[in-house]
Amino acid sequence: MKKLKGCLYSTSESNTKLPDLGPDLIMSEILPRLPAKCVGRAKKVCKEWLSCISSKEFVMMHCRHMCKGSRQKILSIGQESCFISSPGVDLVDEKTMITLPFHVRPFDVWILSSLNGLLCVCLRNTFEMLIWNPLIRSCINISDSKSYGFFKIYSDAVGLYIDSSNDYRVLHIKRGRFTVDVMAYSRRTSHWKRIPFLQKRHYHTNGYVWSGGGGDFL
Repeated sequence: MKKLKGCLYSTSESNTKLPDLGPDLIMSEILPRLPAKCVGRAKKVCKEWLSCISSKEFVMMHCRHMCKGSRQKILSIGQESCFISSPGVDLVDEKTMITLPFHVRPFDVWILSSLNGLLCVCLRNTFEMLIWNPLIRSCINISDSKSYGFFKIYSDAVGLYIDSSNDYRVLHIKRGRFTVDVMAYSRRTSHWKRIPFLQKRHYHTNGYVWSGGGGDFL
């Protein structure tokens, strides 16, 4: 197990031989438990691994394992209050009430995207976008004087992702009249940067609906 883990986490070539665990055990019990970046590297091991990892069955197994764990929390936002609880907990005593770090009612907070405990939210009254970690009560306003970081409902989409340098980024797709403007915010540098993305004109029309999301960079 240790040799297999070291092989997948290492970026340099190695002559380390894998233990004789058997292909079925590796495919069903080990690979689905690896982080997304390691799964991406595992695709390069051989054609058999590539075929297995690319299947719908493996994707479902990987998602189930990633959803397990005692560190996962559920954020519940009501009209006037917010609670954090563990999955499967319904008792009031097991829920922790939290105070919002921004001066709005909980009802006026839109959650746009989430990733690894970080939330990208929008304030209904100002349309400002913020990165918020409810567990540690940390919040960063990512809107600025250049009109970056303001969310427009029905036309914009927002996603959180991790790039190849392990920097958390916010991807903001803004659709105007026959134009699509795409910006990426770096949590490391605290700056916005325009990036090229989907330059084909038919993506600029209202016939396409964007949806938010979050995920690792493979």
